[in-house]
Amino acid sequence: MNYTLYQLLWFYLLYSFIGWAIGTSVAAVREHRFIDVGFLFGPYCPAYGFGAVAFAVFLPELRNHLFFLFLGGVILSSVITFSTGFVLEKIFHRKWWDYSRKRFQFGGYVNLPYTVVWGISAVVCISFINPSLKELLVLIPSNPGTILLIVLYAVLCLDLAGTIMAIKAVHSRLRRLSIIEGVSENLQKAADMMGEGLTGWVQKHMAKAYPSLEAKELLAARQEKERQLEAAKERAGVFAVGCSFYKLVCLFFLGAFLGDITETIFCLATTGKLMSRSSVVYGPFSIVWGLGCVLLTAILYQYRNRSDSYIFIFGTVLGGAYEYICSVFTELVFGTVFWDYSDVPFNLGGRINLLYCFFWGIAAVIWLKILYPRLSALIEKIPKKAGVPITWLMILFMVFNMIMSGLALNRYTERHSNISSAENAVTRFLDKHFTDERMEHIYPNAILVDD
Repeated sequence: MNYTLYQLLWFYLLYSFIGWAIGTSVAAVREHRFIDVGFLFGPYCPAYGFGAVAFAVFLPELRNHLFFLFLGGVILSSVITFSTGFVLEKIFHRKWWDYSRKRFQFGGYVNLPYTVVWGISAVVCISFINPSLKELLVLIPSNPGTILLIVLYAVLCLDLAGTIMAIKAVHSRLRRLSIIEGVSENLQKAADMMGEGLTGWVQKHMAKAYPSLEAKELLAARQEKERQLEAAKERAGVFAVGCSFYKLVCLFFLGAFLGDITETIFCLATTGKLMSRSSVVYGPFSIVWGLGCVLLTAILYQYRNRSDSYIFIFGTVLGGAYEYICSVFTELVFGTVFWDYSDVPFNLGGRINLLYCFFWGIAAVIWLKILYPRLSALIEKIPKKAGVPITWLMILFMVFNMIMSGLALNRYTERHSNISSAENAVTRFLDKHFTDERMEHIYPNAILVDD
């Protein structure tokens, strides 16, 4: 990774503010008045900060591949925008933005013209802005900079708490917490003052305004969503209705198991070797495939009846981006590369290759058209009284499994990197039960990465 945690924390704050300023400017052009586009009281939009940090973490390697850098920005921004909108709607039961009536939209959360802008922004940020910000941050003394970061994030946390409480309680109970209330009110006043000044500047320098968003269209889209939710509630007696939390958890385990078996058979057929393809130390589960099934299902659920070619193209692009992100993530967290396609034609940094991207597209079609309908029907036949506790037991098992896998991998890396570690019960347990031979059997293709 090209950036330290200290720099990433600053990137998040700076881009959150820049995003708020840009959003407020666009709203001023559209509505001819100041509109606070931020989710929080203060002058910042967290989604822009998350997007910028995601770009800085996952995309620097693509700096010399402008097309893939642009494409990575489009995909990452789409995932972040979709996830943010989906989570906010589930928490607060309302949509914070809705592109349902626009062309080239996805799920009402993502709009193609905006994702193109995000893609261009990724190129600009990685190639020009981030290197400049990195140089500017060097000018800030380390200790004062760290203290300032702590203060700003403390204010941000108070702002978040005040915002959530205000929405949940409709401002009725917020006054009982005077500290949060005072911070929130002052932040809102500061944002209003800055926003009104920004709006005035924008209106002076813009001759034409974009057409305002029709309230009737937004209301119609919201009512349609509410009707869908009501229909799901009527079937609440059935376990894991629709694309629900319990359905996705079950699909994760099924996808992780089937993915591991599929890869094992594929490796046996192509290399003649029977090798483990598991991501965890207990059981034949591939986390990459499990999360991939959840991601494909959650995003493409409403488009599952579209053509095979549509799903194939979407699965190819999304699967390739997902595999690339997983490769970067595992290398950053575990210091280990679990797959390397450097010797395969048409690869990108050894992390993905065109052939396997096509496999993701084929898998998406098979999953949504053939496997998902049958597995979904089977899951919904599970009695609700048994399904709910079983699901939570599976979650606890996988959390424990992933924690143990992470500890075992970290200890395996320490042994091979000659990193001294304090002798204690944990290290002794890991050295005894997860020897080098066992780890190399579970992860036969793992490659340790030097810092």
